[in-house]
Amino acid sequence: MTVTREAVLAALKNIKDPVAQTDIVASGVVRALNVEGGNVRFVLEIDPARADVFTPVRDAAEAAVKALPGVAAAQVAMTAHSAPSAPPDLKPKAKPQQQGPQSIPGVNHVIAVASGKGGVGKSTVSANLACALAMKGRRVGLLDADVYGPSQPRMLGISGRPASPDGKTILPLRNHGVTMMSIGLLTNEDQAVAWRGPMLMGALQQMMMQVQWGGLDVLIVDLPPGTGDVQMTLAQKATVDGAIVVSTPQDIALLDARKGIDMFNHLKVPVLGLIENMSTHVCSNCGHEEHVFGHGGVAAEAAKMQVPLLAEIPLHIDIRTAADGGAPVVVSAPDSAQAQAFHTIADQLVAQGVA
Repeated sequence: MTVTREAVLAALKNIKDPVAQTDIVASGVVRALNVEGGNVRFVLEIDPARADVFTPVRDAAEAAVKALPGVAAAQVAMTAHSAPSAPPDLKPKAKPQQQGPQSIPGVNHVIAVASGKGGVGKSTVSANLACALAMKGRRVGLLDADVYGPSQPRMLGISGRPASPDGKTILPLRNHGVTMMSIGLLTNEDQAVAWRGPMLMGALQQMMMQVQWGGLDVLIVDLPPGTGDVQMTLAQKATVDGAIVVSTPQDIALLDARKGIDMFNHLKVPVLGLIENMSTHVCSNCGHEEHVFGHGGVAAEAAKMQVPLLAEIPLHIDIRTAADGGAPVVVSAPDSAQAQAFHTIADQLVAQGVA
């Protein structure tokens, strides 16, 4: 028997919203309902101040859906929405104290890996760098903050849903010596995360502050491309030791990379260095080396900024196939030239004292 969306909504109408004093469907807290075969997923969008009140509501909603005929699995996530704006108060007030960036519990250093545009290999760099640092004996975490395009579960060969024993703390998963958390662990690979900014920022803060990272020497944060909500939330809410900007050599990629660098300068996050990805291609048949996307642009930009060029990573099929196979190239081919490029980056971060 196949469960329908209407059957799920009917079951959820039996769950009471403790704030609105109506059912959770009528009150509008049920969002992003997805029914695919026997798998049901949805979000309870709540006021963050009422998370404790809604924890039993979430549990009851999950149990009600699981009890429906044809349901194989039910996944419910809670996320916060922004509070409605109040009427303007023109009376003079004392200036509120701004809460600055906070340390992530158990994490010694935080490094953001960013790019100005998509498709430059930022996530591949993040996964390989995390594994390279773990191979050097560092306690490493990887936060996949690319919420709209989470790829780290595939790259690290991790599947399964993180547990939450108390409904608040999230237990991350681990492979290749790296502790990892991603929104991709809570959704199907082909399922879109259609969230607006407030939901996005709430999810990021939960993944930073409510994940039981344990004791980490360094947390690598794989950011989405561009200069948006996630980058700003990270810099404003967490203490970030520095950012690495990844770009390909061509001018069009460097234009966007410069915007990312400018954003970090405004957010007062130091740029630890630049990486030129897809720097050169060596033909596997004849050994001819060719700069498919040009060469030297990232090095020139690094020299102009007076920051290190951390590495020039080749365009190599082994890097791609290793990532698709769930074992980054530093794990699957640790002695290869392409793996050594990532080890070089890890060595420099250790030398800088941020990993």
